[in-house]
Amino acid sequence: MAEVENIKRISLEHNDQRRGTVSIATTHTQARYVLPPVIKQFIVRYPDVALHMHQGSPVQIAELAAAHEVDFAIATEAMELFDGLVMLPCYCWNRCVIVPPEHPLTKLKKLTLAAVAECPLVTYVFGFTGRSQLDEAFHREGLAPRVVFTATDADVIKTYVRLGLGVGIVAALASTILPKMLI
Repeated sequence: MAEVENIKRISLEHNDQRRGTVSIATTHTQARYVLPPVIKQFIVRYPDVALHMHQGSPVQIAELAAAHEVDFAIATEAMELFDGLVMLPCYCWNRCVIVPPEHPLTKLKKLTLAAVAECPLVTYVFGFTGRSQLDEAFHREGLAPRVVFTATDADVIKTYVRLGLGVGIVAALASTILPKMLI
């Protein structure tokens, strides 16, 4: 009976594109920093469309998309791990280093990956928000960084950087609220 109701709902949505539901899966960083103005515009433009957001890791997001549990997914990694998903790039993902204002890295004339690798790092869990590309960058330079703390949420990472646990590496768009910590 549930499938019959789903078919009826889908049929109604296709008949009236200004009504219905849209379900997306995304990471915390996308949900927190990228999507708010987009979602606001969407809701203003389509007030009769219910928007449902599911947050998770890139692998969880890809699994939801592959299982057709969401209409689309927005993530930085893991989509290529699933056959049947089409990836459409929408912008470049950049990272930045965040430290408290008094940190020794702020005294350097030029920040290098080698200098960052000498410090304890606080960053994303592997396979999350571009972390594998970061690991590859260190590896290419022959560096073995010491990651002391990982999290899936940029806000959590920033909290632990403030506590002095280490140098943070986060998505650049997540750093905009910490201009005094950026180098």
